[in-house]
Amino acid sequence: MPDKSGYLFIITAALLWAISGTASKFIFSTGILPIELVQCRTAGSAIFLACILGVKKPSLLMINLKKTGYFILLGALLAVTQYTYLFAISKTLVAVAILLQYQAPLVVALYMFFVLREKPSITTVIAIFCALLGCYLTVGAYNLNILLMSKTGIIAGLCSAVTFALYTITSEFGMRHYSPWTVLLYAFSVAAIILNIIYPPLHAFGRSHTFVTWWWIFFITLFGTILPFAFYNLGIQRIRPTHASITATLEPIAAAIISYAFLGEILEQWQIIGAILVITAIVILQQKPQKKMATNSLNELTKTQGLKKNVER
Repeated sequence: MPDKSGYLFIITAALLWAISGTASKFIFSTGILPIELVQCRTAGSAIFLACILGVKKPSLLMINLKKTGYFILLGALLAVTQYTYLFAISKTLVAVAILLQYQAPLVVALYMFFVLREKPSITTVIAIFCALLGCYLTVGAYNLNILLMSKTGIIAGLCSAVTFALYTITSEFGMRHYSPWTVLLYAFSVAAIILNIIYPPLHAFGRSHTFVTWWWIFFITLFGTILPFAFYNLGIQRIRPTHASITATLEPIAAAIISYAFLGEILEQWQIIGAILVITAIVILQQKPQKKMATNSLNELTKTQGLKKNVER
């Protein structure tokens, strides 16, 4: 049976990311730039994880120096994903940026097929279709004329989808050898270094903010960055990257519901249908193929019969 805990981890990550998105809207209203928030998130996450792991389990800080290149790649993917996503938001609309980034499941599926030669099952293909269509409807993209928007913004959004997909696949590889917490620590560390190179080092931490603003920065760092990425990695470790990326499309659904509940934004009929499609995709992924079930049942029956014969002898 599919590991239900893996889906639960991914769903929890999606919910936390959605809550973080709403909190980020408030942060931006205080004058903080998106790049500054990303700088705070990655640097703060790296420092927090290093302190916690250093005290609780120092062994998780140890890595093989031969794997340094892997962690540089993973951290670079994480940095580019966050930067291009926020850049897309700045050049287009939030809904468009979300729609573009959540083409990631399709990118993951194509990578698994063409590079790893893993043919997706019919249920996976149906789930991808339901998730992408559901995401399209939920963000209200049917009311948006994407072709008239900034070309650089659209390219950045598509780039965030590709890098998020590659981050998902690359994380799974790393967790075959290391703890999800180790992978996360070094991914954030490299991402923080990169973001502090392309933007004035620690500039975001040097600005004066109110206590409330710093509290929300801390909230987004812990509940919008460390925990959701940790849950996402734990989920990837238990289910396939394709299934993980599809399940993560629950984020725009949760964001729409939060906006409806706390910001008074209206959910249209097509958005509700989109939410149902995404949830349907997640349910489909958790179903075990009948053929496989029959094969497993036959194997169990054969083992049982063989055990009985051995006992009789």
